[in-house]
Amino acid sequence: MSTRQQKTDVILIGAGIMSATLGAMLKELAPEWSITVLERRGTAGEESSNEWNNAGTGHSSLCELNYTVEQPNGGIDCRKAIQVNEEYQVSRQFWSHLVKSGRISEPSDFIVSVPHLSFVQGEGERAFLKKRYEALSAHPLFEGMEYTDDPDQLMEWIPLMMRDRRTDKPLAATRMGSGTDVNFGALTRLLLDELQNAGADIRFNRHVEDVTRNREGLWELKTHNRETGAVEHHAAPFVFIGGGGGSLHLLQKSGIPEGRGIGGFPVSGLFLVTRNPEIVSQHHAKVYGKAAIGAPPMSVPHLDTRRIGKEDWLFFGPYAGFTPKFLKFGSSLDLIQSVKLHNLTTMLAAGAKNLDLTRYLIGQVLQSKEKRMEALREFIPNAKSEDWELVTAGQRVQIIQDTASGKGTLQFGTEVISAADGSIAALLGASPGASTAVSIMLEVIRKCFPQQVDTWEPKLKEMIPSYGLSLSEQPALALEVQEATARTLGLTR
Repeated sequence: MSTRQQKTDVILIGAGIMSATLGAMLKELAPEWSITVLERRGTAGEESSNEWNNAGTGHSSLCELNYTVEQPNGGIDCRKAIQVNEEYQVSRQFWSHLVKSGRISEPSDFIVSVPHLSFVQGEGERAFLKKRYEALSAHPLFEGMEYTDDPDQLMEWIPLMMRDRRTDKPLAATRMGSGTDVNFGALTRLLLDELQNAGADIRFNRHVEDVTRNREGLWELKTHNRETGAVEHHAAPFVFIGGGGGSLHLLQKSGIPEGRGIGGFPVSGLFLVTRNPEIVSQHHAKVYGKAAIGAPPMSVPHLDTRRIGKEDWLFFGPYAGFTPKFLKFGSSLDLIQSVKLHNLTTMLAAGAKNLDLTRYLIGQVLQSKEKRMEALREFIPNAKSEDWELVTAGQRVQIIQDTASGKGTLQFGTEVISAADGSIAALLGASPGASTAVSIMLEVIRKCFPQQVDTWEPKLKEMIPSYGLSLSEQPALALEVQEATARTLGLTR
């Protein structure tokens, strides 16, 4: 059975944090526009946005060591850390706007204060962390960062990690009390509930099978209703593909030249998790270490306090893994089906260049629980296996492109791919992802609605007070924004 075509102004594919954010923004900028959301799962935020499928760090470079790079001359390149932090501040401004305007009633439903720490061991790593601290703490976005290599101070900051730990080698940590834990699954559901209340048509159990453009310039989507088996047809002048790992397949089906030559490499993840109150009560922080040699950046080990619902948990990981699926609930044929003539040489080049990464991932997959516990004991020396269970996290698909760095370059970031006329856009990639969703969606808006952006500017400034300005170049504004959003969201500053 097939239904007649249903037309709308905007179609958002995927009910995750990206589509939810773009939908919430567009509904304020153009309230008269009709919006349809199509999601293959039965509820919102079941894939990468789900609270069990990501670290919920509120990536802001306060603790993620891979965002600061030591240069050959010994200096620290902080540009990526500053960029990611500023983008996170943009997200906080939009969330604060939603709270102040009554669209979100209780911010603690999705965001709470949790200190962010970086922790290292060994003289070389201590020296690096000290230089990183000196470079970042002078910047207004990182005001309040503390450093210590004193075991007594470390015991106060991270008692669970310091108890029973040998101190015969140097230890050091930095701490930012203004860090956060963000439940992006809860935020996604809040945004989509509000979007639906504002008149959007949100349809679950809809698998988008094809994306083509008709002679009138509309994008036509063929969609399979997974509950009834019916085939539905939707059309819109603008489509956003926010389907996480599934976005690459749909971008390829659109046929736009901008999507040619791009491949994807899936990386899965696992976390060890505990809810034992005796353990959880001893650790209130997100503590990041350094990634093992050969590990992808998304595999930086960290021990996180997570607030899920009204309960605190501890997550440790992620342990990297490999599956050919592009989504947690995807198909084992996803990877092979993504290989096309136009990206074949790119994919082959990536495979040849990343043999060490492949071996690393295979090794991670084959690890026993006890081997994984050994990694946890680098953080919690007295950790007991019976207190921790293994949870499968979300699936990430890293972008593979030909770049100035060479053919088949594996990239660990996010990228918006859009048609030249702005009629369709897709988001590819992974971290920092959700934390910077508002900045990413601003990029989509600028690329895809250039004729409306000037008209929308007053509203954009109302939604995001720093819109059009650089927080990193205006210290007073940066501090003002951080203090204002902390008050509105009920956070520690």
